[in-house]
Amino acid sequence: MLRGIDVSAYQSSAYSTAGLSFVFVKATEGRSYVNPKLTAQVKTARDAGCVVGFYHFLWPGNITAQAAYFLSKAPEKAGDLLAVDWETTGDGTHASNAEKDRFIRKVKELRPDHRVLLYANRNFWLNVDTTAYAGDGLWIADYVTAGEPRVKAKWRFHQHTDEPVDKDVANFASKAALRAWAGSA
Repeated sequence: MLRGIDVSAYQSSAYSTAGLSFVFVKATEGRSYVNPKLTAQVKTARDAGCVVGFYHFLWPGNITAQAAYFLSKAPEKAGDLLAVDWETTGDGTHASNAEKDRFIRKVKELRPDHRVLLYANRNFWLNVDTTAYAGDGLWIADYVTAGEPRVKAKWRFHQHTDEPVDKDVANFASKAALRAWAGSA
C-alpha cells in the first residue's frame, strides 16, 4: 500500500511529504471557487516527487460548466489524476447520480489521457449511489484501518482518517505502478 494525503485551503502549503507517494489537491468547487493555495500545494507535492491528483467538489446543476471550470484551473500534466468529490454540499444538497456520472464522463471526454476517479464516503457509496459508476476508480472514504474500507467494490484509494490531515492509501504495489496506471489512461 502506498501512502498519501489530500489537501485543500484548510491545510498549509508547506505540508510534510515524508513517506508520501501521492497527494490530491482540491482545485475547485462549483463554478466560482478556486483553492487559493492550489499552486503552492501542487509545487510542494511535485518537488517531493509525488504523483499529483486534483479534485473538484461537485454541486448540483451546471455539470458541463463545472467540468470546464475544473479543468480550466487544474493544470494539465501527463500522469496527473483527476477526481470528483461527491458528497453533501454546504447547503445540505448533493448532485444526483446522473449529475455525478455526467461530470465524470465530461471530464474524461475533455481530458481523455487522464484517469478520472470518484471520491465518495462509505455512506454515499452504499446508500446514495445507484449507478456504481466511478470512472477509472473509486476513492472511498471510510475511517477504519488503512486499506480495509468496508465496501465490496474494487477501490483504488482509501481515505482512512482526517486526523491530523486527510490520510489515504493507494492499492498499488509501488509508486512506479501507480505512475504507470496514472499515465496509461
